[in-house]
Amino acid sequence: MTGEDTKHLPLEDLHSAAGARFGAFAGWSMPLTYPAGVMKEHLHTREHAGLFDISHMKLFEVGGPGAAALLNRACPLDAGAMEIAQSKYTFFLNEAAGVIDDLIVTRLGDGRFMVVANAGNAAEDERHLRALAADFDAKVEPLDRVFLAIQGPDAWAALSRAGIETGSLLFMHGVEPRQHWFMSRSGYTGEDGFEIGLPEADARDLVGKLLQDERVQWIGLAARDSLRLEAGLCLHGQDLTPEIDPASAALMWAIPKELRASGHFIGADALRSILERGPSQKRVGLKPDGRQPVRAGAALVDADGNAAGHVTSGGFGPSTGHPVAMGYVDNALAKPGNRLFAEVRGTRVPIDVTSLPFTPHRYRKG
Repeated sequence: MTGEDTKHLPLEDLHSAAGARFGAFAGWSMPLTYPAGVMKEHLHTREHAGLFDISHMKLFEVGGPGAAALLNRACPLDAGAMEIAQSKYTFFLNEAAGVIDDLIVTRLGDGRFMVVANAGNAAEDERHLRALAADFDAKVEPLDRVFLAIQGPDAWAALSRAGIETGSLLFMHGVEPRQHWFMSRSGYTGEDGFEIGLPEADARDLVGKLLQDERVQWIGLAARDSLRLEAGLCLHGQDLTPEIDPASAALMWAIPKELRASGHFIGADALRSILERGPSQKRVGLKPDGRQPVRAGAALVDADGNAAGHVTSGGFGPSTGHPVAMGYVDNALAKPGNRLFAEVRGTRVPIDVTSLPFTPHRYRKG
């Protein structure tokens, strides 16, 4: 991708003024780190409140009498059974049950839903949803919004101080607190937090107020990655791809049991077939020995050197104090406690299969 093709965040000037170091991600120029550095940014989020600019992600409003039926076809979801303000983690699947993208869908009204899609897949997701919408009485509208996340134990208090009350909003619920605003209690860190889509002028005002609070700091993409990895959350393009199905990814909790049996979503028959025979590999946590991280792409072998799987995400966990990784291993080897070996530059690093997450989730569910 050339420099001319790179997309820029609407608030890029604020990140530059904050001393951000930028890098390319999913076609966007994104703040990777700020002067505090990855370790301090990560720990600040766990201890206080981290502010993330996630405007590279895309919000779509899906509306109309057929909106729920459209989403039921596009996703393994019972959109019509969702309560108003309820959010659900779900997927766009292909006919082989591979994950085109993972999404969060929120019901805003009887015939209105908000879909939050990943940056790298936004254009493909829009094409996919628009093509399906032709068969339903529903409209797909991409929204032009700045998208911010504030994550960490002080997130609610910092928003309150900035004039935004969040008290009644629980984890995986979303509302429209003001005109052209969308706010959900959700995130990508394992901490309590919020994601807010809002017009640029409002976003600049909100950021200004939030950053007056010493509990709030800008956090870059590098710490976002280490936070989500410790929390055992998938990154599409690494831990999830169009070749990986939800059963292999250990994400079947996101699909209601009745839909597994009788749903008519795209990929339903393929997923039922996978569930009947059992997936050949499974996503697991991985803990390498020592202090050296094992990165995505490393091959995994058993004690005899036989292929056992591969690493899809890896790095150092600032909160855990040791390297953390996720990957796919053969089903027979996926039990926590099993010892494998990662091949790193000609060396075999001992690595243990572990349960996920590495750090406990601290969502506000009640």
